[in-house]
Amino acid sequence: MRPSRASGGSSVALIAALLGFTVITIDVTAVNIALPDIRDSLHGGMAGLQWVVDAYTLMFAALMLSAGALADRAGARRAYAWGVGLFTAASLACALAPGIGALIAARVAQGGAAAIVMPASLALIRQAYDGPRRRARAIALWTVGGSVAVAVGPVLGGVLTETAGWRAVFLLNLPVGALILALLARTAVSPRRPAPLDLVGQVTAVLALAGLAFAVIEGGHLGWTSAPVLAAFAVAFGAGFAFHAAEKRHRAPMVPLELLRKRPVTVALAVGFAVNAGFYGVTFLLGLYYQQLRGMSGVEAGLMFVPLAVLITVTNLMSPRVAERFGRRPVIVVGQAVLALAMFALLPLGAETPLWLVLLLLVPTGLGGAFAVPALTAQLMDSVPGERAGTASGLLNSLRQTGGAMSVALFGALLAGGGSGFSLAGMHLGLLVTGLLLCVTTALAAWLLPRG
Repeated sequence: MRPSRASGGSSVALIAALLGFTVITIDVTAVNIALPDIRDSLHGGMAGLQWVVDAYTLMFAALMLSAGALADRAGARRAYAWGVGLFTAASLACALAPGIGALIAARVAQGGAAAIVMPASLALIRQAYDGPRRRARAIALWTVGGSVAVAVGPVLGGVLTETAGWRAVFLLNLPVGALILALLARTAVSPRRPAPLDLVGQVTAVLALAGLAFAVIEGGHLGWTSAPVLAAFAVAFGAGFAFHAAEKRHRAPMVPLELLRKRPVTVALAVGFAVNAGFYGVTFLLGLYYQQLRGMSGVEAGLMFVPLAVLITVTNLMSPRVAERFGRRPVIVVGQAVLALAMFALLPLGAETPLWLVLLLLVPTGLGGAFAVPALTAQLMDSVPGERAGTASGLLNSLRQTGGAMSVALFGALLAGGGSGFSLAGMHLGLLVTGLLLCVTTALAAWLLPRG
């Protein structure tokens, strides 16, 4: 029996959405493996490498707050096409970058494009699948695609860097982007709806996050009391204050302040920040540890991430079932506690630690965050009114990305140890700080999240 035209269109939309989510996820993990080669090629130093990662993540985090409204105003298909087109063009700019500054600027554009792609891809699936059951299956496939991308990204990044150079990591996005745009031409036109944009809030959010990231990254290199670092802290504080004032006065703020007065919401956001700080901090750390301290090739370093990614994928699939049986609060608390344990377990890591032991010590890293995040997301969705679900989801994703960006900034500043080398003492201090942060959010979740 031939599939109907409608079902065929749904499948095309799902493939297009899945490819977009996969490519923006692979880009993060693949670039982590390419960082040492980027440093050698463009002479960026540790601060430059941090900005290569954080320029993408910060724009992703900040623009995520209003990207959903943009998708509503333009229509999911059109917004998705804009995001994919910009991401593809920015990837070409990354591949052609003549210096570290040009690469960082192109990464800013990539991150902004990724922020549009993420919510628009989900909206595209929502449009293509009317039935709740079919839609749930489609979203599950979309989510698994992201997990697979986490596994494939480091290996792909290592292979491309070793065989064709780090620029090939970005060039790979070009044919994928072209394929997505071709698929979108075969999907139905998306409806539009009025959705006010909070431009003042968006600009002040970008300034606050960028100022904070600059202060943390450059503080480890220029000194925490240097004039540029103090000025960046002042910009972050001032922009944060202006953001709060803008959200308070806007008739349709992108971050409704009344949401932040709900304890389950604020706890969920804090937990999301801490979990991503732990996971992305360790990912950034290990990419450099394997290659700079252990002398591994890019391919070998990428392969070291495969067991971790497989563990994350399996745990992600198990987490909702465990939460149904024991409740979300215990799953969120235990997941964080395990991730905190992972930070402390990695403290003895050194240049001579057996590789089998390194992989063993990473087991709680794969289990903890992957166990907590699905239950955390479901808990947040149940804590807000239905009409605020999209806003709350965007806010959670934004805080999670911010946590990742801040941990990369902190780890990089500590790893450099005031120079251009790899400081084991700095690595251990970063792990200790992140572990303590997770202990705090674990206690908050245990105390403040609703029982049952």
